[in-house]
Amino acid sequence: MPDSGPGSDLVTGADGRARPTWASSDPLLRDYYDTEWGMPVTSEQGMFERLSLEAFQSGLSWATILRKRPAFRAAFADFAPDRVAAFTDVDVERLMEDATIVRNRRKILATVGNARATVAMRDGDSADGSDLASLVWSFRPATTPAPVTLAEIPTSSPESVALARELKRRGFTFVGPTTMFALMEAVGIVDTHLVGSWRRGCSGVWS
Repeated sequence: MPDSGPGSDLVTGADGRARPTWASSDPLLRDYYDTEWGMPVTSEQGMFERLSLEAFQSGLSWATILRKRPAFRAAFADFAPDRVAAFTDVDVERLMEDATIVRNRRKILATVGNARATVAMRDGDSADGSDLASLVWSFRPATTPAPVTLAEIPTSSPESVALARELKRRGFTFVGPTTMFALMEAVGIVDTHLVGSWRRGCSGVWS
């Protein structure tokens, strides 16, 4: 989940729509909340992008990542897994010199490595040949949280722990249980919009 801040619940905006405070003031975060966060992502490229951005967000604010998202897309070939999987050491050094993105060598190397793991999974080098999006969605829980306050939103779940373990088994890195739960929130696998938010239930996955 993007940064929420302490002691916050819902704020009703001038448009009459209730949002959590993290999405109520910054126009960029508000637009992300209103149009994208929690909506289903089922394509391989879309899932790879979200997984990559969640990894880069570790230790940083989500607003920072969103502001750099166009630069990330330009630097990482629009997060096309095949193209990123072909990155070389020269590309890594190029990215380390790119001030428009987060210049963290471990995260850059993880993104390249995760692209290769994504391609290997899809191309059948793994045991079952499943694609990244299908694998992530296979960890959808039987029920979703129904938080009334931000304090009630979990930061991990048994499913995110299991997903992290499975991705690591397949060669992915920077995919810990907390990061994977944030991914599951972002792509609609769980619905952690607060009860009372105008976006609660927007994904169509959960009634």
